[in-house]
Amino acid sequence: MIPKELLKKIRQLELRTRRLVDESLAGQYHSAFKGQGMDFDEVREYQPGDEVRAIDWNVTARMNHPFVKKFREERELTVIVAVDVSASGLFGSGEQSKRELAAELACVLAFSAIRNQDRVGLVLFTETVEKFIPPKKGRRHVLRVIRDILCHEPQFRGTSVNGALDFVNRVLPHRAVVILVSDFLAETNPSRAEIAAHLRRRAIRSETLGRVSATALRQVSRRHDLVAVQVSDPYELELPSLGRLVLQDAETGDLVEINTSDERRRAAFAERGRRTQGELDRLFRQAKVDAIRVRTGEPYDLALKQFFDTREQRRRHG
Repeated sequence: MIPKELLKKIRQLELRTRRLVDESLAGQYHSAFKGQGMDFDEVREYQPGDEVRAIDWNVTARMNHPFVKKFREERELTVIVAVDVSASGLFGSGEQSKRELAAELACVLAFSAIRNQDRVGLVLFTETVEKFIPPKKGRRHVLRVIRDILCHEPQFRGTSVNGALDFVNRVLPHRAVVILVSDFLAETNPSRAEIAAHLRRRAIRSETLGRVSATALRQVSRRHDLVAVQVSDPYELELPSLGRLVLQDAETGDLVEINTSDERRRAAFAERGRRTQGELDRLFRQAKVDAIRVRTGEPYDLALKQFFDTREQRRRHG
């Protein structure tokens, strides 16, 4: 039995995201993702400017007049939303946690998919894949996907993006759109911890970015249309001045005390964060993976629109 408060939350999320899909993103989603191939549609008379290679010579010979074949894109897609539900996703410096933002983004993309008659599936992962929902169509199925993102109680606290990518490659026999939603904060070595939990991750994670393997990203992007959605929080990008704090790492349980009033430490934290982000961006470029960056407490519709616009322009010129 689903608690009433959760049902209310799911319903509110559905209404909010469906409004965004209907009013802003309906056509952009369709243009951004290619179908599986081309289906024959009709034969019509040749018109100036038509591609000569499209001429149907059999019909042309019978009718003694040039005719061309017309094709339409086979639109039905399989969309897999792979969501990182590790313990770091529970953090949010404001009213919204990263996991809640991930659920809302998944909801927007899922409703965009079913509006276009696409199938939607779900992968929830931590340091292992904890849940897999095979792709299906329909509103009820999408609501189940959203419910599971919000309700799932992870068995583990760490993160393995590579493991999730390997699983996706194994279970999807045909080309699909794979949307990978994560903060991309991998495991860390507790003995090297300088700042715990969410506030320390950006300062020490540059060494661990290698664990998000470019090879794993490439293997998936070669077979599927892989899109990385990086969910972060403002406090992970710049250390706030809040005095001396005792913090706990969400994934390891480590406790550490830090003086956040130290300007030099905050500056070093921000600099390491920029360097780490640059390394992650290079990793995506090397693997030829499109990326969307969103933050808790900030509107995400502009980031989605920019992504869809970029995709549409690339298709027109590609």
